[in-house]
Amino acid sequence: MDDPLSAQVAAVAALAEPTRRRVYDHVVRSREPVGRDDAAAALGVPRPTAAFHLDRLVVDGLLDVSYERRTGRSGPGAGRPAKLYRRAECSVSVSLPARRYDLAGDLLAAALVQAQRTGEPPAEVLAWQARERGTELGGSARDDDPEVDARGAVLRLLEAQGFEPRVEDGDVVLVNCPFHSLAQQHTDLVCGMNLQLLEGVLAGAEATGWTAQLRPQPGACCVRLDGD
Repeated sequence: MDDPLSAQVAAVAALAEPTRRRVYDHVVRSREPVGRDDAAAALGVPRPTAAFHLDRLVVDGLLDVSYERRTGRSGPGAGRPAKLYRRAECSVSVSLPARRYDLAGDLLAAALVQAQRTGEPPAEVLAWQARERGTELGGSARDDDPEVDARGAVLRLLEAQGFEPRVEDGDVVLVNCPFHSLAQQHTDLVCGMNLQLLEGVLAGAEATGWTAQLRPQPGACCVRLDGD
């Protein structure tokens, strides 16, 4: 699926089927990759049923596949390699409204490491890190779809990052804060980080005509993009 949220929702929904959830749980609890016969025997289901659910979990991105001859033999007459399953390396999470605590955590951790190394004030390092990351994101947004103008690229990026942008009379209201819980507990730090991130996005995308401003309001992000 092209839509990351749709892919994540589909992956989580796949586990709503009871037998498929049991198959998944069996695989992730096993120290070694699991074969179809192993899963069928452990769960007491027919081999075709186990195979169906294992392959469905692969399609949904929850399991990875490898092939191995478990007899230890090789060459002619050794038989076909067994299809083995293990938990996929990726993580799957769904949050509605969208939250990006991974992005916030990455920025905060990077800022702390640099501040410890250089002796600079952590808040100043965080502001610099956030602006740099925003600039990278804004530039990538333009590169991903050169046919879209700068403002369109920014809106697409903000949507993908969970801000839920809404254009109102030339301004952009960010209906959702992807860092909501952190912003509630550490308002000045997180909102300042968010402001620098979005200023960087505008700079990286070369989107003129909007200015990121701190304008907290109930039920919305603390930052909005004001039109000139």
